[in-house]
Amino acid sequence: MATATFRFHGALGELLARERRGVTFVTACARAATIKHAIESLGVPHTEAARLTVNGQPATLSRIVREGDAIEVFPHESGALDEAPLFFADAHLGGLARLLRMLGFDTAHDHALHDRDIVALAGRERRVLLTRDRELLKCRDVLRGCFVHALKPEAQLREVAARYAIERHMRPFTLCLHCNLRLEAIDKREAAGRVPASIAERYPEFARCAGCGRIYWQGSHWERMRAMLGASLAVRL
Repeated sequence: MATATFRFHGALGELLARERRGVTFVTACARAATIKHAIESLGVPHTEAARLTVNGQPATLSRIVREGDAIEVFPHESGALDEAPLFFADAHLGGLARLLRMLGFDTAHDHALHDRDIVALAGRERRVLLTRDRELLKCRDVLRGCFVHALKPEAQLREVAARYAIERHMRPFTLCLHCNLRLEAIDKREAAGRVPASIAERYPEFARCAGCGRIYWQGSHWERMRAMLGASLAVRL
């Protein structure tokens, strides 16, 4: 076994035992353990480590922990991506999935999938796996993942928005909230037979989901969703 010194910075401390938060501590690591295995044994999934140093020098998760190493682990900082991220929200994050879809982000969500199928789909479609299951994120095949700390959907949305700086890629109300498919504008006359007469008379624009056939319009429910999203992210939609 090798004895090493660890320090986890920022929000990573919340994933540790209470006595190890915000302090430098010494612990024994299994023989020939990589840094990935070492930090995950302490409770921090590899997806949450943005940057590592060993003895003051940059290191990778695959580095073997050696006797006397001083290891520091840093969290992800907010950063805008070049293109809109694709997400997979696990079975416990249905509310978050709905909010991300409201903002126009392709977000897969399926209660029926087993963990191995979730990991395979997220990898195949290059999706960021959003979950509160730390063990799921420790799977070596998870290349893009995010542990969601908050319990309520609005707070979860703020976490994801902060980590991925999603504001520049938002396309609010362009996806079906049920099917996750792109909405298509339709003629008001086509919508007339699918919505109440009072709705058809009052609103000039309608959209349809090609998957489930649901019709959308900018009614009072749309106004409430817009206000809620704007308040959650402190932006004007």
